[in-house]
Order: sequence, then structure tokens, then C-alpha cells
Amino acid sequence: MNVTRRSFLATSALATAGALVARPAARAQIVDKLTFGTNWKAQAEHGGYYQAVATGIYKKYGIDMTIRMGGPQINHPQLLASGTIDFNMGSNCFSALNYVKNNIPMVCVGTVFQKDPQVLITHAGQGNDSLAALKGKPIMISPVARAGYWQFLRVKYGYTDEQIRTYTFNMAPFLADKSAIQQGFLTSEPFKLEKAGAKVVVHLLADGGYSTYATTIETSWKLVNEKPDLVQRFVNGTIEGWYTYLYGDPGPANALIKKDNPEMTDEQIAHSLATLKKYGIVDSGDAERLGIGAMVDARWKDFHATMVEAGLYTPDLDLKRAYTLQFVNKKHGMSLKKS
Repeated sequence: MNVTRRSFLATSALATAGALVARPAARAQIVDKLTFGTNWKAQAEHGGYYQAVATGIYKKYGIDMTIRMGGPQINHPQLLASGTIDFNMGSNCFSALNYVKNNIPMVCVGTVFQKDPQVLITHAGQGNDSLAALKGKPIMISPVARAGYWQFLRVKYGYTDEQIRTYTFNMAPFLADKSAIQQGFLTSEPFKLEKAGAKVVVHLLADGGYSTYATTIETSWKLVNEKPDLVQRFVNGTIEGWYTYLYGDPGPANALIKKDNPEMTDEQIAHSLATLKKYGIVDSGDAERLGIGAMVDARWKDFHATMVEAGLYTPDLDLKRAYTLQFVNKKHGMSLKKS
């Protein structure tokens, strides 16, 4: 990817969710047609969703799933708000907090990435071996990054806006200057830069304290309130898709990914999948004990507090309207994980 995802627990919903885990085939007679919008063109970072389609997991839960790719000029959050799509792949926690800030009745019901794959990249052997060491140095970032994770770097590491240089998604300036520092996405730019001959140091912001979730699962509060069983089935199917993609045979998903996105190569898919596993992007932290999709209140509170300090949100923003833990943290699908 080159450019740039609680409070009410109905007893009946829980009982239904439990029945779904035990007897998912019982739902096969119910067919709900759903559309899920991703945040970019098909890639390994979306693999669990494609796996759930390709292997019939969603069908097992009575869902006829259409995956709608994102891309330039595609505004899936807007399509979610209008009801054109049923679920959306949110970029990070900013998305859900912005819904609350702007009084839009959308909600985060789970997350796929425990760690946001956003990185800063430096050349090896230049003394730029930690995020702290980059304070005061020129860094090439995009306007989206400036409005997003740059705020964390300002609060946590004392970066200033005077450091910002424009990033044009062109590798040439970085390759030409050993002192250069640029933004990137863990599975993309480092791979391409190394193929171009550069020896790089990759600074994963999540490992430096950036607490946002990423590639979150968003839907409307209306669907959560009126059809919690459907939301649970979608979440459960997605979780199983990710376990089987990461720890089983990813071939079915990869074939669909390449069908949807013919520009995607086997080499890039293999690299991305290996990187997701190596860095624990999907399955680490709370997901290791609560299951893929896990979210906890403490992470949301920490992220909100950081962005309050950065001046993006007010302290009284109602986090209960941004997310719900109703559909996750059930250890669903963990038996599918292979050592």
C-alpha cells in the first residue's frame, strides 16, 4: 500500500453469538447480502476478508459478501454514512473519533491490525537509529501524515512542524541523500527501497508508542442496534478469515486478490504476508489473549488523551460513541491458530 482501520450487551445477542460459534451451519439458510469497502486496492493487508470469501467462511455465517475495493477518489466512509455499503475498513482510531466529533452515527466494532503499519524510514549507518534521534531533523511526510501520526510524534517525541518536508511518494530523493528521512508503510516502501539497493532502518511507530488501532471495522450504529446478530456474524467470519489466512493456506485469498487487482504480484503478496506475521501487525498484544479483532478501553483512552494534548479533540469527547467491545474479545477462532 503506497497511500493512505460497547456499552450495551444484549443477552439475546450474546446467546445468538454463542450459538453461531457452536453451530454456524445453522445460519446457512439465512442469506444476508453485505458490501464491505476496503481502504485501497486488493492486497495481502486485506487477506483475511478475501480468505473468508474464497473459502466460504462468510457463507457459513449466512452472508453473501461483496468486497468493494478502495482507491483514489473513492470515499467509503461517505458511502457507509449513506448506506451504500454496510461495513467499512477504517484507517485508524482517528476515523471513529472524527465520527463522534462531527456527530456522524458510525461506530468501530473491531480492528484487524493491533499495530498501525505506518513507519519512518532512515538510511542505515547515519545515526538515525531511533525515533528520538530524529527530533529536529528534516522528515518527508504527506499532508495526511501531518494531520495524523505527526501529532503523536509532536507530543511524544517533541518533533516540530519546522522539520516537515513534502513527501511526493517518489523514492528518488531518499535514494539520493543518505541523511534523508521519509514516511512509509511497513509492507511497501521499505521493500521497494531495499530492492533499489538502499540499506534502511525501519521505525515502526506502533513500537514507539503510537497506540492507534488500524484497518478497523466500521459500521452504523443503526445496524448495531437493529441487527447485532448480523454484525456478530460478519465479525466472526472476518476473524476466522484472518486466522486461516495467517496460519493456514493463503492461496484462495491470494488468487482473489490478484483477480481484483491484476497489478499485484506474488512477490509483493508473499513479502507483505511475511511482514504482517513478523511484526505481529494482526496477532499480537491483546489479540494473543482475546483473539484477532480485540480492542480494549485503555488503548482508546490513551490514543484520545494523546490527541487531546495535540489539540485535535476535546477532553469531553464521548468515547462510548466511537467504538463498542460488544462483538470482540471472545477468543473466537483462536483454535484455528497453528503454532
